[in-house]
Amino acid sequence: MNRIKKGDQVIVTAGKDKGKKGDVVRVAGDKVVVSNINIIKRHTKPNPQANQPGGVVEREAPIHISNVMLFNPASGKGERVGVKVLEDGRKLRVFRSSGEAVDA
Repeated sequence: MNRIKKGDQVIVTAGKDKGKKGDVVRVAGDKVVVSNINIIKRHTKPNPQANQPGGVVEREAPIHISNVMLFNPASGKGERVGVKVLEDGRKLRVFRSSGEAVDA
């Protein structure tokens, strides 16, 4: 079970955007794409078939999953996440510090 999922609010713990918060747009293996974090400039060629103009496009680049932490709104900071297995076999993500459920 992944500790970070699409739609989670995360805080960046390392890199040029350290301390910034954003929502997870996409999770791909051990990388995540966070909205308005790790912005890069991509030089693109025009593509008339796709009706796409050329030029410099700014977009989010993936960031390693170890460089983000799940944001806990109750404490106001990033916290570690654990997995708790319930009696019926379902898995539940919980914050390590307080033990409260993430998906409450």
